[in-house]
Amino acid sequence: MSTYPRYSTPVAPQAWDVPAAGSARFSWKYDEGREHLLALYQRGKDKQWDAGARIDWSLEVPYGRPLGLPDEAIAIHDTPAWAKMNERERDEVRRHLASWQFSQFMHGEQGAMICSARIVESVPDLDAKFYASTQTIDEARHVETYARFLHEKVGLVYPVNQHLRTLLDQTLSDGRWDIPYLGMQVLIEGLALAAFGVLRDLTPEPLPKQVLAYVMQDEARHVAFGRLALRDYYRQLTDAERAEREEFAAEGCYLMHERLNGSEVWENLGLNPAESTELVRKSEFMWTFQTMLFTRIVPCMKDIGLWGPTIRDAYAKLGVLELANVDLAALMASDEKIAEDLDRERAAEAAGLAARRAEVAATIATVDAADAVGAED
Repeated sequence: MSTYPRYSTPVAPQAWDVPAAGSARFSWKYDEGREHLLALYQRGKDKQWDAGARIDWSLEVPYGRPLGLPDEAIAIHDTPAWAKMNERERDEVRRHLASWQFSQFMHGEQGAMICSARIVESVPDLDAKFYASTQTIDEARHVETYARFLHEKVGLVYPVNQHLRTLLDQTLSDGRWDIPYLGMQVLIEGLALAAFGVLRDLTPEPLPKQVLAYVMQDEARHVAFGRLALRDYYRQLTDAERAEREEFAAEGCYLMHERLNGSEVWENLGLNPAESTELVRKSEFMWTFQTMLFTRIVPCMKDIGLWGPTIRDAYAKLGVLELANVDLAALMASDEKIAEDLDRERAAEAAGLAARRAEVAATIATVDAADAVGAED
C-alpha cells in the first residue's frame, strides 16, 4: 500500500526540491589518506547488515502501545484532557506519538542519506569520500527500516516536521562543503542518536528495541566520522569563520529543540496545540528527555573546536552546557556493545529453541519407534 494514504495529514505527491549549492570535487590523490578515517571506512564496510534478515519482522507490536512506554512519558498524562479520554482514545494518543517520533526518524534518515551523498560529491579528500559512501548505504538501510516499521507495524505516518525541514533545507542549500557535515553528522544525527538511545532503553517491546539498537550501531560510526573530519578542518579556520559555523549550529539546535514539542500531533488528535505544547514545556519527563538529547551534540561541538561564546550561550539558554564534559567515546562504545549483546542474546535464544525442538523431535521419534515395535509384537 502507498505511503500517502497512511499520512496523518495530506501530503502533496510532488518531490521536495532543494537547490544544491557548491561544487563537485575530484581528488587525484589515490595513494594514501588519514589513518583514522581509513580505519573508520574499513569498519563501515565490515559492519554492513541486511535489515530484512537481521531484524525479526515476525514480531508484533501492540496497536495502542507500539513502543510500550509508560504513560508518564506523555506530556498530557494526568491532565484534565487525559482524564476525559477512554482507553481507546488513549491508545490513539500513544499510537500517534510513536508514529510521529519514528516518522521524524525516517525523514531525518532520508536527509542523512542525501547529505552523505552530498559529502561524497563535495568533500575534497578521498578518504572522507570513501567513508561517506559507506554511510550513504547505511542511511538507505535506516530509511528502509523505519519505513517498514511504520508501514507494517504502526500503519500511520507523519509528514516531516517543519523545524526538521528547515534545518535540512539550510544544511543542503549551503555551498560550503563542511556544512552538510555540521548540520547532519553533528546536529541532526547527534540529536537523533540520543533520541534513539532513550527510546531503546525505555521500550520493553523487542521489535522497536532491535530497530533502534541496530540503527544506533551505525550512527555511532557516523558521528565519529563527523568529529574526525571537522576537527581537522576547523583548526585551519579563522575566528570569524568559526563564528559563522557557531551561528549556524546554534540556530540548528534551537530548531531541533522546538521540533520536540510535537504540536502537529496534538492538533491531529483534536487537542489545543498551544495548551498541549505548553504542557510539553512544563513536563518533567520531557525536560529530562530534551536535555538528554544533547548528550552527543554538546561534547562533539566542543571536540571539533566550535566552542566560542555564541554556541556556549546557546547551550546555556537550553540548559545543556554542562553536557560538554560527557565522555562521547564511552557513549559510542556502549551503543556498539548493546547491539552486539542483543545479537548474542537472540542467537542464544535461537540456539536454545533449536535444541528444544531437536529434543522434542527425538522424544517423538523414540515414542514412534516404541509404538512400532509394540504393534509388531
